[in-house]
Amino acid sequence: MLKTIIYCILFSFITACSVSKPHPVNYHFESANGEPDYSNLNYWAAHPEKYDPSDSMPKKLKKSYKPDTTADVFFLYPTSFLDKDFQSGWNARIDDEIINRKTDQTAVLYQASIFNSAGRVFAPRYRQANYYCYFTHDTAAALAAFDLAYTDIKAAFQYYLDHYNNGRPIIIASHSQGTTHAKRLMREFFDGKPLQKQLVAAYLAGMPVQPDWFSDIPACTSPGQTGCFCSWRTFKKGYTDSFVQKEQYTAVVTNPLTWDSSKPYADRFANRGSVLYKFKKTVPKVAGAEIHQGVLWTPKPRFFGSFLLKTTNYHIADYNFYYLSIRENAMERLKAYKAHNK
Repeated sequence: MLKTIIYCILFSFITACSVSKPHPVNYHFESANGEPDYSNLNYWAAHPEKYDPSDSMPKKLKKSYKPDTTADVFFLYPTSFLDKDFQSGWNARIDDEIINRKTDQTAVLYQASIFNSAGRVFAPRYRQANYYCYFTHDTAAALAAFDLAYTDIKAAFQYYLDHYNNGRPIIIASHSQGTTHAKRLMREFFDGKPLQKQLVAAYLAGMPVQPDWFSDIPACTSPGQTGCFCSWRTFKKGYTDSFVQKEQYTAVVTNPLTWDSSKPYADRFANRGSVLYKFKKTVPKVAGAEIHQGVLWTPKPRFFGSFLLKTTNYHIADYNFYYLSIRENAMERLKAYKAHNK
């Protein structure tokens, strides 16, 4: 019970504790073989031609909201398919209403909404791999599941390019499993390709990005740099998870408060707004940010009820601890991109 309370207080975007009002999302699908038809808006969790949770924002941001519709954001959401016994298979059904509703009212609302002032938000539904594919000993089956999920994402992105992009600047944003696929998507479509010229920046959070993953796309080292990528994984200061210790490389880490490689540390007082239990409210001074050997550290977050917090892995809050900072940085990079490409 205590663990449930903790997660409801801090991380409502991945639990059923969300207090946000439901959005009128249509979950009716028509697919004979389970493959998504991206000409149908139902196969998009977020799309500029319909009202969806990515259109939301905390109350204090509404007065200054001036969306820039000259750019696009392609957002890949994290895993919401958590079938430990694999009774529902290795990949989620594209028409599973429970999974889709969870995705919409968690990741799309609490993460994709960060970017709605920097461009039109596109987030394709995909047959996501089961969360436990990351931990199973059946690596062949897990890889096949990830491949199937990526097949959907690739098809969605190609459809987006063919029907919606029209040469517009692109921001890639992702978290967790979404980043697993976004890394692959960027290497296939952007890295050393003509489309790289349209890349404003990529925000690849929640999964490690190897320093040599891309040949031509650099890591972002300053807040206004464009054509680059940012990445971070958040843990309590002083803690290094066992899976990080096993990595044979030092992952790229961006400080999501300073965005400056020469400023690897910022205390919580530099953080002007996190989004926690109540989506409509931003809370300042919750978490700091310190780059440390392939991960991002923060001292124990400070918010109402944080004395209950026992976890040391803040993966679930990679975006929400730094909500306002990421939102502002995306707009800053887009402004810089447009200035350089007049």
